[in-house]
Amino acid sequence: MKTYYKIAKKPFFGRFMIPWKNPLSPEQIKEWNPISFKSKSGALLKGMHASSKKDHSKATIVLGHPMGKEAKAYFLKNGYTDILRNQGYNVFIFDINGFGESEVGNFNYYEDIIAAGSTANSIFPNTALGYLGISLGGQWATIAFAEKHQYDFAIIESAANTLDDFWVQYPFANFALKTLNTLAPKLRKRVRMIDRIKEAHSLQKVLFIYLEKDELIKDDAGYHFNKAIPIASELHIISNAAHAQIPKSKSRHDYFNKIVSFFDHQTELHLKQKTILKS
Repeated sequence: MKTYYKIAKKPFFGRFMIPWKNPLSPEQIKEWNPISFKSKSGALLKGMHASSKKDHSKATIVLGHPMGKEAKAYFLKNGYTDILRNQGYNVFIFDINGFGESEVGNFNYYEDIIAAGSTANSIFPNTALGYLGISLGGQWATIAFAEKHQYDFAIIESAANTLDDFWVQYPFANFALKTLNTLAPKLRKRVRMIDRIKEAHSLQKVLFIYLEKDELIKDDAGYHFNKAIPIASELHIISNAAHAQIPKSKSRHDYFNKIVSFFDHQTELHLKQKTILKS
């Protein structure tokens, strides 16, 4: 079955399904703990986790990577992990199935995000659990939040409203998607993000981060998600950056400030709610 999925995914992700390279130095690697965990997508996923660099951990943040050869290394190379750990957060990164070091599984990528959250929660059981997903990692999180999950708050960045919206600009992949939609209409309905996000639950708040002009995502995608989700949400627009490249843009400082500020506020709110429930 895994061979079938590997072949079926070639039109979409073939160029990214390559051996993973760890960008960390031998000294930096010592700060991280490797982990393997099972997903209902049928794959054995590979991840890494590291504790906060402060004495007290505010919360644990799971990071879902964008589509690309870097996979979970995207967050290591672009400063996310260092910034979050320096601000008091435990960090959990992982490769979505078929990417990086993870095995190939089925097309239910949202199951990987759910499994990552459950695993991170078991490693750091006494903290709130947040999520930050970019592009691929954000798009499939919109479905994960409609299923049974353990996340308390989340940030979704540059995610398309549907698979069709994203793949239409890639002729070969678009043809493969249309074929898959015809062969598996139930799957298409189950993974239609703009509809499934209407079932999102158990989150304090979701922050949507989108670009003013994104070459891969429709300009109004963030607006539609923000309007459709039935829980508290906020839409933040950033200009002068390319898709999944905000850390390399002039908006880097403001971008990371927004992320940390959101997580700080939600963590404080989570602690207050726990205190009220105990009293």
